[in-house]
Amino acid sequence: MKETNIPRHVAIIVDGNGRWAKKNGKNRSFGHKTGFERLEEIIVYAIEKGVKVISLYVFSTENFKRNKSEVKYLMDLFCNNFKRLEKKYQKENIKAVFSGREEPLEKRVLDAMRDIEEKTKNNTKGIVNFCLNYGGHAEIVDATKKICMDVCSGKIKIEDIDETLFEQNLYHEFPPVDLLIRTSGEQRLSNFLPWQLSYAELYFPETYFPDFTKEEFDKAIDVFCKRNRRFGGDHNENENS
Repeated sequence: MKETNIPRHVAIIVDGNGRWAKKNGKNRSFGHKTGFERLEEIIVYAIEKGVKVISLYVFSTENFKRNKSEVKYLMDLFCNNFKRLEKKYQKENIKAVFSGREEPLEKRVLDAMRDIEEKTKNNTKGIVNFCLNYGGHAEIVDATKKICMDVCSGKIKIEDIDETLFEQNLYHEFPPVDLLIRTSGEQRLSNFLPWQLSYAELYFPETYFPDFTKEEFDKAIDVFCKRNRRFGGDHNENENS
């Protein structure tokens, strides 16, 4: 597989941990734990293959509606693992960032997030973007508010607003998503990165995320490489990235 065929930005909707656990006679917490372990493996593997940014939908704004004990377990899981991953990401030269709103995340979660961001901020091999307490509509609203404030303060004029400026005011300014993967067979975006996914290739494997191995990731990349990405151009054009 040529390096030029590797997508620069891969986004994954991490889905199916609970159903995987039920299928295997385990509780949902065990499914989330196993899913996070798989996540660690896929992050390093993807960046080793040449992916520059991997964005992961690990907890949406709507997930706070879940059972309180499950939400608490997930927050504990995030805190404990982010602290542990600092050393791993330093060794692997991976930069960790977060996308989403801070409210209503607990201070301990925010502290763990800020700590790993600070410790890995100078790493250059690749970026893992944890979308935690993230909602795509919220990101667009937040970007719009920042632009409005800049207009009101005289920092920019209305005439200055274009797609480039809007992207600069999103949570992070990354390349557009080339490939979206949603595990577990569900075929919807669920409010994930709507701006960044405009021209992404979509891939929906039936596999639950805890079973989404390196081999399954390779299958997704193979599918991506066979797609004819035209970006609105002629059918005869081949614009695979």
